[in-house]
Amino acid sequence: MRLGGRLAAAIEVLEDIDRRYRPAADALKDWGLSHRFAGSKDRAAIGNIVYDALRRKRSTAWMFDEQTPRAHAFGALLIEAGFTPQTLDEVLQGDEFAPPPLTAGEHAVLADRRLADAPAGVRADCPQWCEPILERACGADWVAEAAALAERPPLDIRVNTLKSSRDKVANALARTGAAPAALAPQGLRIKAIEGQGRHPNVQSEPAFQKGWFEVQDEGSQIVAQLAGAEPGMQVLDFCAGAGGKSLAMSAAMGNTGQIRAFDADRQRLAPIFDRLKRAGCRNVQAVAEAEALEALEGRMDLVLVDAPCTGSGTWRRRPDAKWRLTEKQLEQRQAEQAEILRRASRFVKPGGQLAYITCSVFAEENADQVKAFIEAFPQFRPVDHVALWARNFPVADGLARIDPALGIALSPLRTKTDGFHFAALRRQ
Repeated sequence: MRLGGRLAAAIEVLEDIDRRYRPAADALKDWGLSHRFAGSKDRAAIGNIVYDALRRKRSTAWMFDEQTPRAHAFGALLIEAGFTPQTLDEVLQGDEFAPPPLTAGEHAVLADRRLADAPAGVRADCPQWCEPILERACGADWVAEAAALAERPPLDIRVNTLKSSRDKVANALARTGAAPAALAPQGLRIKAIEGQGRHPNVQSEPAFQKGWFEVQDEGSQIVAQLAGAEPGMQVLDFCAGAGGKSLAMSAAMGNTGQIRAFDADRQRLAPIFDRLKRAGCRNVQAVAEAEALEALEGRMDLVLVDAPCTGSGTWRRRPDAKWRLTEKQLEQRQAEQAEILRRASRFVKPGGQLAYITCSVFAEENADQVKAFIEAFPQFRPVDHVALWARNFPVADGLARIDPALGIALSPLRTKTDGFHFAALRRQ
């Protein structure tokens, strides 16, 4: 397929997403199944246009002065692929599968508008109702912080030290361009996609099949390290999901002690079994029944709460979720987080630690939750987060946004990771 056919396909997928209000991954999968003539490179290029269009949905609408799949798709190529309106028309000319070229009206609007002159919320590429929330969380940098959440993400890998080393995995993945991560000591990074390329399918590599590494954002690796799991500890991962942080802690503990990986949603927990087997984690026990945790009350050295949240910190990877999110959903998440923190805290022993994590950049889910919990449960006191960061990442002074009492915030702008919040509270 030439670019014109790919652009037309991307517009078709974006129309499907709007019409059926469905995740981008599902719409792209269905398009691929019904257009089997499209090769893997074509599907990757179409996916790039779709995801770029979703990341830049507000700015492309402003550029074209209209909110349509066509405007978003054309705008994505103008912003991310380096085209000008004129060069894009030239490339599409003569392609029978291309959408209609830019109209005279579209050319006129585009000539009159520069993104650098756009309103702050447009440059931030965030929903309008999120503007004051992001400004409160990020201060004067809020536009740049939000704009960084609209960039293409890298592909990050965590080396499994139970089976391999970073040098060994880097050598095995040399052809992918994987290089040591900036902060995570066991991290490797493959740079963000450029142009219409695609990330390598690292999960098809023999090294992955042998359990040498897992795909995990560097920010997730960092907060797992900050939790402080050590050999011999008794740990409860209270919202384990697919088990990414349990696997990271298992390696940090050298397969000693014990980790209970619990999630109330069996479907979310299901992938952990294959992952544990492949990684060689022998000190992790998956738990799907809340009743099975009763005997652990007041006995855990570390309880990790990777709380359900809006996922605003992952907007680079899931940009469609950015536009589906509502204020009501944020309120629901806040209520869930407060209840989960209350329930999880019962398992922390005196002197033990409660680690609270979200993949959100909203203060309502982060510092506000930590502050409210401390006020309601004064037996838990925050650790010195400035000292905690310096102890774990001494070369990264000034990168994270840190409140000594309320936690550590990571973001694409500052730490070049997904957005995460981490707070550690010690039970007196």
